[in-house]
Parts: sequence; C-alpha cells; structure tokens
Amino acid sequence: MGKLFDIALVFEYMPAIVSRISVTLLIVSVSVGGGTLLGLLLATVRLYRVPVLNALAVFYISFVRGTPVIIQMFIVYYGFPILLNNFGVNINRWDKLYFVLIAYALNNAAFMAEIIRSAIASVPAGQTEAAWSVGLSGFQTFRRIVLPQAFFIAFPAFGTRVINAMQDTSLAFTLGILDMLGQAEAIGIRTYHVLEGYVVVALVFIAASLLLEKGFAWAGKKLLPAVG
Repeated sequence: MGKLFDIALVFEYMPAIVSRISVTLLIVSVSVGGGTLLGLLLATVRLYRVPVLNALAVFYISFVRGTPVIIQMFIVYYGFPILLNNFGVNINRWDKLYFVLIAYALNNAAFMAEIIRSAIASVPAGQTEAAWSVGLSGFQTFRRIVLPQAFFIAFPAFGTRVINAMQDTSLAFTLGILDMLGQAEAIGIRTYHVLEGYVVVALVFIAASLLLEKGFAWAGKKLLPAVG
C-alpha cells in the first residue's frame, strides 16, 4: 500500500491544477462585474424606495444572503431552463459554465447592493443640501458630491467581497466545471491520491487571497488618502 500523503505529488500535480486558475479568474471577474452592475440597480431601487420593486429587492437580497451559494447555483442550473422554456427559449444545451457565471453574478449582486446602498447612505445629507443650495442639480450632486465619497467608503468592503467571491468559486466543480478543484478531483479519482491535490488548491487560494488583500490595501492607500 502506498503512502497516504506524498509531498512529491504536491509538486507533480501543481502545474496541472494551477493551469485551471483561468477558469476561476473568469468566474470571479464576470460575476463581480455583473454583480456590481446589478447591485447598483438594486441599491438605487432601495435608496429611492421604488414602489413594489423595493419590496422585491429586499426579498431578493434576503434570499441570496440567507441561502448557500451552492443552492442558488443548482436553482439557476435546473430552474432557469424550465422558466425560460415557458417563454419559448431553450437553453438546455448551454455550457454549464454559463449557468455558473449567472449564479455567481446574481449572488454577488445582493452583497454589492448592500455595500453600495450603505456607502451612499453614509454620505451626510447636509452635503447634498449644500450642493443644492449652490445650484447643482440632483444628478450633478450625485455624480460630483455623493458618488466619489460613496466610492471611498465602499472600497474596503468591495475588496473583501471580491476575495470572498473568489473563495466561493470552489463550489463550481459540483456542476462539473473543470476549475482548480475540479482538476484536483479528477486527478484524485485517477491516482487515488486526493489529499495532495487539495493541498495544492489550498495553497493557490491562500496565495491569491493574500495578493488580492495586499493589492486592495495598496490601492486603498493610493486612491483614498483622505480616508486612510
């Protein structure tokens, strides 16, 4: 019987597993980008308390924040084809990666909405009133006074969300996506050495998280001197 854990296999498996990091980065970039845009829309609905839509936004955000992302992913994967089929749209032949991207984008949207809403609400109302008093319109006030300050306030939380989003992508392999964890699983099934692959994935996630953390901290100091 071979060794239960062979450190040499960690180095042997590493190139094959790291080669799939592009899938992880694609999921993170698309889901964070799409989630931020949708989150901005949800935040606007909540801030202006748009009738009906505000209640729907509150329900949606509560649902997403209160359920595991893996459940949301399966709902999107099995539910979207059924829903769209009622409107004559057949997406049964879509690549599974598209469903993963949609699921993670919808998940991030709920968290981004609360980050954006809280940041905008944190800007003192007196500054808005002062802008109005000097003749700025509502849009000008938002763009020139509120939005820059809200960006400063939201930036640290945004960085934390991006790191969390990257770690959440480790569940994508449950739909058969060959990302880093999926590659580790495939190697483990083929060689009966699973632990070494998991160690590689853990090391990559730790390194990527530290890089993102340091990158956002550096950007925060450069972009937000007034806040830092």
